[in-house]
Amino acid sequence: MRTPSRRLAALLLPLSLVLAHAAAAAPTVEDPALRTQITKLDNGMTVLTLEDHTTPVVSLQIWVHVGSRDESRYSGLAHLFEHMMFKGSKHIGPEQHARLLEARGGQVNAYTTQDVTVFHEDVPREALPLALDLEEERIANLDISEKTLTSERQVVLEERRLRTEDDPEGRAMEMLLATTFMAHPYRRPVIGWRSDVEKVGVEQCRRFFHTYYAPNNLVMVVVGDFDTAETLAHVRRVFGPLRPVKSIPRSPTEEPPQRGERRATVEFDVRSPSVWAAWHAPATGHPDGPALDVAGQILSGGRASRLYRDLVYQAQQALSADGGYWELQDAGLFYAEASVRPGASIDRVESLLFSEIARLRDAPVGAEELERAKRQLLVSLVNGLATNHALASRIGGDYVLLGRIRPLEERIAQLQAVTAADVQRVARTYLQDSGRSVVRLVPPAEAAAKAPPSAPGRRARKGSAR
Repeated sequence: MRTPSRRLAALLLPLSLVLAHAAAAAPTVEDPALRTQITKLDNGMTVLTLEDHTTPVVSLQIWVHVGSRDESRYSGLAHLFEHMMFKGSKHIGPEQHARLLEARGGQVNAYTTQDVTVFHEDVPREALPLALDLEEERIANLDISEKTLTSERQVVLEERRLRTEDDPEGRAMEMLLATTFMAHPYRRPVIGWRSDVEKVGVEQCRRFFHTYYAPNNLVMVVVGDFDTAETLAHVRRVFGPLRPVKSIPRSPTEEPPQRGERRATVEFDVRSPSVWAAWHAPATGHPDGPALDVAGQILSGGRASRLYRDLVYQAQQALSADGGYWELQDAGLFYAEASVRPGASIDRVESLLFSEIARLRDAPVGAEELERAKRQLLVSLVNGLATNHALASRIGGDYVLLGRIRPLEERIAQLQAVTAADVQRVARTYLQDSGRSVVRLVPPAEAAAKAPPSAPGRRARKGSAR
């Protein structure tokens, strides 16, 4: 058994009190995030610092408020720059950023979503000044050349092939988003469409980078074993001279209401077909978010959840089943999916899947089931504070997407306040049959068998579309 960190151990007692008094108001819980200091540089860059000497590690994160939703002409640019940022700058060679920090015991990585691009480094205290200097260097002097673009273009295209084009789940999820969102940029894959990645040029890349990697579009988060005054002085010295941009363009497009079920089929050489579904849900920070989280946990929170118990264990029609609430900055999705057991029917699996969604709408959940789901979510919340990295991620995500850092006590109280009636209400509000998008992932032979026969005596006109 692993020994919990001192921070996590300190949180276990307050959590036990919360769980023991589930029906009562949430007690006071010590939340280190409330000690976060917010500093704005003159150029608009935001710095969030939380000094904590519990462990001898510092988590440094640079949150760039740009994701696939911000791409106007070429999809995949935000993700492309996640890669480009490691390929060298004026004074640092390719891959040297990561190697310099890893040689000092650090861990370096990055990720891109629909809303943000995040670069994160966990380093010992003495390596923090170097990490800050390296971040400023690549933001100020990144190598955006034809050579670098050509190299990283191929890396991204190979990643797309492995994770989407040759991966059945990747294909299905890409189609699900493109089917669910008709207008909003969330319909585009974060990795980009292949043709866009192949065609984008250096000038478009430079324009994108200088627009979105400006200091007034950056949030730096520093959590852990460091001196706040020294670090802020260092940040002002190296990042202060960066010049802001006058405006940061955002897409004005809003998703129109869905007027009826949408369906799509993806053909792929799979042994286990699957069915995927999504419903429109509210954006992050919405008051219905906690109830949707609880609904998702009831459906797919472990082996005692409804989807697993019904589809996998009892009916033995599915190999797996999953679902939940996915919140994004401009909108959200509630999704569900199930993979078909060999020899079972995809029609039967789909019917069972949607029966569970209907049951969530039609009947209140039981008290025991409700409390189990809430306990699971509360444990997940507290586990998110166990490391400096997790704490920095929570602070950065809240500030960038919501404009504030939500107190842990507030989030616990919101979860504890969710009732069976709330779960049924959000299911009735958001999970209607007429508002769902359904994607089936099937082998080509099965798709051909399901196709309607051609009408006798009629020939399709060349170039016609139906």
